[in-house]
Amino acid sequence: MTNIAVIILNWNGRHYLQQFLPSVCRYSVFEGTEIIVADNGSSDDSVSMLRETFPSVKIIEFDQNHGFASGYRLALEQINAKYYLLLNSDVEVTQGWLEPLYQAMENNPQLGACMPKLLAYDRKDYFEYAGASGGFIDRFGYPFCRGRILDTIEKDEGHYNDFRNIFWASGACMFLRAEAYRKAGGLDGEFFAHMEEIDLCWRMHRVGYTIAVVPASSVYHVGGGTLPNNTPRKLYLNYRNSLFMLFKNLPVFQLIPVVLLRMVLDGFSALVYLSKGSGSFFWAVIRAHLAFQRRLPVLIGMRKQLKGTVRTGWFNEIYSGSIVFDYFVRNKKHFDQLRW
Repeated sequence: MTNIAVIILNWNGRHYLQQFLPSVCRYSVFEGTEIIVADNGSSDDSVSMLRETFPSVKIIEFDQNHGFASGYRLALEQINAKYYLLLNSDVEVTQGWLEPLYQAMENNPQLGACMPKLLAYDRKDYFEYAGASGGFIDRFGYPFCRGRILDTIEKDEGHYNDFRNIFWASGACMFLRAEAYRKAGGLDGEFFAHMEEIDLCWRMHRVGYTIAVVPASSVYHVGGGTLPNNTPRKLYLNYRNSLFMLFKNLPVFQLIPVVLLRMVLDGFSALVYLSKGSGSFFWAVIRAHLAFQRRLPVLIGMRKQLKGTVRTGWFNEIYSGSIVFDYFVRNKKHFDQLRW
């Protein structure tokens, strides 16, 4: 069995592999570590370039693009390791990045996943949107980070350098205990991309594990490397997958009121997009809701499978307020201004 499998999911990302894979190879020389690129049916010459330039890197090839969730799920089914490290192709790692993550997992058997501090590649003294210094959600399923709330990204001044429990770890760089990953049921291929790591972490909480950020490790993330930001497609996936996640994981007494209120809030967001002339974004929200309603029979089946896997008190780890209300009405733009 491999000790640590560093897995990079690639789809037409030759330029990112050429740019960032050297740092992964250079700074991941750690006992029992294997670097693997899972190619999601790329149409560029990523695979041939890997074979020629990075012969020590193992390659798993798929014949089509399965998306982030299914791509990783299929890859992990072929890998026998104690720990998985899911790493985006557009991440630059730093010297000594792997050891703190590994030691955190070794020292805490109940730690199911952890992440490093995620900084922006183009502004290295600022946090990166996709994870910053640890992820959280509010009671309505809206995600935010320690260092990033909605579109406000904080400068890294060392104020979030403490190791702490979080609700979700970023899929851009997620260190997973393989046993916990399997016990939680793995990544859900229904998501394709976006929110799937939050759904996974939620299920890991439910089966008894904790999630943490380890700021002693830091990496730099470009962001939007595979699916560009601010597109109708990304908006659709975010709204749809958020409803998927809520329906699967909310306690029964929270399920109907929270999901219905969340759909009302989404409706207001759609109207805002329409008022600003963003018809494609308006329809992305509507399509997300329709897709959620069509998948309800499947989601009900998933809830039944998860029934009984509940850790006492896990729901207390969700922010009890509304991050949208706090941000726009109470003017709380930074994580350390929130009151838990």
